[in-house]
Amino acid sequence: MTVQVRSEIVTDAHLPGWLRPPPEGFTAEDLDHFPDLPAHTELIDGSLVFVSPQKDFHSVIVDLLVTALRRCAPERYRVRREMSIILGPRQRPEPDIAVIHADALTGPDTTAYQAADAVLLVEVVSPDSETRDRERKPELYATAGIKHFWRVEQDKGRPTVYVYEIDPATKKYVPTGIFHDKLRLTVPFKIDIDLTEADRL
Repeated sequence: MTVQVRSEIVTDAHLPGWLRPPPEGFTAEDLDHFPDLPAHTELIDGSLVFVSPQKDFHSVIVDLLVTALRRCAPERYRVRREMSIILGPRQRPEPDIAVIHADALTGPDTTAYQAADAVLLVEVVSPDSETRDRERKPELYATAGIKHFWRVEQDKGRPTVYVYEIDPATKKYVPTGIFHDKLRLTVPFKIDIDLTEADRL
């Protein structure tokens, strides 16, 4: 295996031993034991996924939604940003935002939550994550039974929020709305977010 790093070719001999996957792939538990693992590394289908540097749009929208969701969420829920969700032995993605049950909190050293803990997951799409955020991750979230999912896309510098909910007959996400300036919902709880506030952040 070789990896291109800037203008240098990095061979197996230069890679840390933990970066070489076992034949069956990595497991969700492995991520807690790798030394010097890059921040926000995800595990999808047993493979490590490293993310690109965050763009300003991504940071602003995550901040806006986290603040607004904390304001709207009932006491029985908590809002977390960039925390892993364990969906299965070989699946540990890191959504940009997760709304979880408050009783899932186990202490400040928690590194991941279980799928059953999650009420809503949000992904803000970046150029390098389009396929994962639009296709694979929603598929994994729905299969794990996470009822609500939002995908946020950039449209001429402004956010567009695509809202999905699981259809109990198909166990797949179906779209329930597309929102541009105002995000108003009644599920999973009453939500009223002014998306244009992103212009002032």
